[in-house]
Amino acid sequence: MLGAWLAVAALALAAFAVAVLVMKLPRHGLTLFGAALVFGLAGYAWQGSPGVPSAPKPPAAQLGEQGEAMVEGRAALFDQGRRPPDYLVTSDAFARQGRFGDAAGLLQKGLKDNPNDLEGWLALGLALVGHADGFVTPAAVQAFGRADAINPRHPGAAYFLGNAYLQSGEVVAARNVWKGLLDRSPPDAPWREGLAADVARLDDMIARAPMLQGQ
Repeated sequence: MLGAWLAVAALALAAFAVAVLVMKLPRHGLTLFGAALVFGLAGYAWQGSPGVPSAPKPPAAQLGEQGEAMVEGRAALFDQGRRPPDYLVTSDAFARQGRFGDAAGLLQKGLKDNPNDLEGWLALGLALVGHADGFVTPAAVQAFGRADAINPRHPGAAYFLGNAYLQSGEVVAARNVWKGLLDRSPPDAPWREGLAADVARLDDMIARAPMLQGQ
């Protein structure tokens, strides 16, 4: 499921808060730090089982948790001092309630007037995946592709697309997307080490499971 790493999302947010409030990380460094957190936690999400609940929760609560993690994970990759456009703020409110269809609809309208909003396209991709119960639809792939085309150096589109593929069981597709991101990442990218480890884990899994090689 899309929310397999939700149990560690709070840890990421806490670490980000420490960086801002305690370490006094400069604003220009927040984006890189947020990216490093996202990619570092991917390894834990893959090795462990953070998506296994300790007790059943109502579907609405689960969707709300998924939406909250999606919004916070995406926002951590952008300048926290910049106010996002109103349509993105409102769509995030819908996503936090698990209303992914409403979030996607509002984003589609807003992006007609703001076609170069990278964060908006990334949010749309995530909302469409959430609306499809974690499956990667062609519309979601297109949205992530638009985000990537606006700024190929930004890791968000490729990372979240790969994560969505992985949580929907498309392991080879996830590996290929993440390997492509790894190949084009600068040597000093803060997410490179964690991402390389994740690609290696997927390569090992594919090698040990012949049925995956046909994906």
